[in-house]
Amino acid sequence: MRILFIGDIHGKPGRRILTARLPELRREHKLALVIANGENSAGGAGISAETARELLASGVDAITGGNHTWQHRDAYELLDSDPRLLRPLNYPPGTPGRGATVVTTRTGSKVGVINVQGRVFMAELDDPFRAARAECERLRDTTPVILVDFHAEATSEKIALGWYPDGRCSAVVGTHTHVQTADERVLPGGTAYITDVGMTGPRDGVIGMDRERILERFLTQLPVRFEVAAGPAQLNAVVVDVDEESGRARSISRIAEVEQASAD
Repeated sequence: MRILFIGDIHGKPGRRILTARLPELRREHKLALVIANGENSAGGAGISAETARELLASGVDAITGGNHTWQHRDAYELLDSDPRLLRPLNYPPGTPGRGATVVTTRTGSKVGVINVQGRVFMAELDDPFRAARAECERLRDTTPVILVDFHAEATSEKIALGWYPDGRCSAVVGTHTHVQTADERVLPGGTAYITDVGMTGPRDGVIGMDRERILERFLTQLPVRFEVAAGPAQLNAVVVDVDEESGRARSISRIAEVEQASAD
């Protein structure tokens, strides 16, 4: 079974390249499932009900989130009603939505998807380590194929969480920093790992935002309204090949593409 995980979709450029490239990627890699982090899909900050539906209509089977999930309140109802849309599992009880789901592929196979958020340089949430491992154990009663999106800032925290459930899930993939790392590997227990999948959005901004505004902020230290960058978009993703019977990963490989010309 091959699963495509797409790095943080950033604004309209990210949605554009996703819609354009996903059908061919699905054919080329013979994908059973497509998962994407969509927490920046609406204007580069947050996810709205409209952008969530657009991602699902484009062929994404499940959407994970992160610290910006709460930017647009119109998504709260969808978080509660649609199990394909996740927010981090380790938010407090009573938070809209859910942090894990089971998705059925077109061939009838079941895949568990878990979303957790880190705490280093981020909000003080519940322990993502114990939350992720406990949820892996719960989902293993349904399927051995489980992917964890760890939305976190610190490289050390991401690597540590990759090791903690090794052998209990098929993959731990990092999101949030918008820069694809080159450390993909399969850990000894059979869990595929990468520190950050990267970003699907504007190539020539600063992690997706207009570079002139970011430079102004750094140079003046004054408040600046950020805007999604223009220009060509990039698509960052990983393909994880999983043994469907055992849930062990066979391989993990990076994808990094840039569109030839911008539509903006």
